[in-house]
Amino acid sequence: MQFFVQQEVLDAGVKIVFAVAEGIDNHENSMEWRKYRDQRIAALYEAYQGLDVHTDPILEGYNILHDKTGVKRRKNIPASENLIKLLLKHQGMFYINQAVDIYNLLSLESKLALGAHNIDRVDGNVTLRFTDGTERFQPIGQPTPISVHPHEYSYCDDANEVLCRLEIRQVEKTKVDEEARNIFYIIQGNEATDDALLVETAQRIIDTTTRYCGGSGRVIIPTAV
Repeated sequence: MQFFVQQEVLDAGVKIVFAVAEGIDNHENSMEWRKYRDQRIAALYEAYQGLDVHTDPILEGYNILHDKTGVKRRKNIPASENLIKLLLKHQGMFYINQAVDIYNLLSLESKLALGAHNIDRVDGNVTLRFTDGTERFQPIGQPTPISVHPHEYSYCDDANEVLCRLEIRQVEKTKVDEEARNIFYIIQGNEATDDALLVETAQRIIDTTTRYCGGSGRVIIPTAV
């Protein structure tokens, strides 16, 4: 599998790094991890009290990116902003499985938009590109595919299926469940994020995932096309 990004998407202000973790065991629910995550969530809950997302450069950077690419703000809340709002509303973070829990916590900490996908269900390569409206898109929790708007930056495989729309909606096809053994992660920033932060966060995902789920990993800089 190779990873590509359309130059036009980069020119719009999207910054992107990928990470891959292979041979993991996602069945565990480590008590060590649960203790650590509960401590970090409590600290982040306090840290984000009174946060105005529109004055935070990273969080507002995604909304600015949406503005530049013609995506309506109100119906398209960036993933990291939404996670913080859910944290403040529920005073916690919903547990799905350990690999998903890890990247969600790192998204909360970094404010970057993160996602994870089951490599074994991807057809061919992955390209971050603008849609043309012909793609197949079945979001997580949706029983059937829905239409795709043209000119939205999305992660697609070689079967012309959207794997993640913008940095917002992931899909049934590649969702990470407990049976997933090989995962690729999206680490997406914007014009307000330093390049080093993306690489550092990607490495933290690998280090944390392999610590608690085993396996091995690597950071990947996609090829511009």
